[in-house]
Amino acid sequence: MKRLMALIPMLLVAGPAWAEPTPVKVHAISQDAKFIGDSMGGVEVVLRDAQTGKMLAKGLTVGGTGDTKKIMEAVGRSPMLTTPDAAHYSTTLDISVPTLVKVELRGPLGRPLTMQRATSERWLVPGISAGDGWVVELPGLAIEVDGVSAMIAGRAATVTAKVGLMCGCPITPGGLWDAADYEVTAELHRKGEKSERTSLAFSAAPGLFSSAITPGFSGKGELWIVARNIRTGNAGVARVPVRIAKP
Repeated sequence: MKRLMALIPMLLVAGPAWAEPTPVKVHAISQDAKFIGDSMGGVEVVLRDAQTGKMLAKGLTVGGTGDTKKIMEAVGRSPMLTTPDAAHYSTTLDISVPTLVKVELRGPLGRPLTMQRATSERWLVPGISAGDGWVVELPGLAIEVDGVSAMIAGRAATVTAKVGLMCGCPITPGGLWDAADYEVTAELHRKGEKSERTSLAFSAAPGLFSSAITPGFSGKGELWIVARNIRTGNAGVARVPVRIAKP
């Protein structure tokens, strides 16, 4: 009996650690703007063990863009940005020890021309939630393209691009995302080389930029729409295949 009693502490130490349910909430926030959710098709979220690469969970962010004032007027090094309605992906991981977790973001899924990726790593402690959630910034601009279906070599064609933030937040004259801060260009590429380039002027709210471009070649090519915020450097590129007819 004495021998058995002496073994009990050793068995307790050697036994498996008990996993604890650990809540995880991930938010994807657009660079210069708000959270990315339902209005833009959400963002794909993958959680992995950073050391082994094993996938721990996968899902989409759902919800709204959040509180504009709280986000855009935030001050301090690590301000609390989220509200209960702000888009997020929530899950629960069962972990028994502090675990380094990697998150991979891809989106917004509703703007396939300009989807971006972002990754981040952080330690998760068993049973402890992370305050404001795990907020990861997704750079880029969401771009949709129109006016490229009927191009003819040597003839001017109007190209229109709709540019917005990754959260769907609108670009308007004098607005919170001021049209004057954005530069948008259209480029025609052939065989990997730029052929023509023109600046697109702001034409209508929200976020429409347009101008004419004259193709200098016929056949297959690509139209590139390049948009950037001239103050912050945040940029997006949409590439659309085009076939330019002979005159």
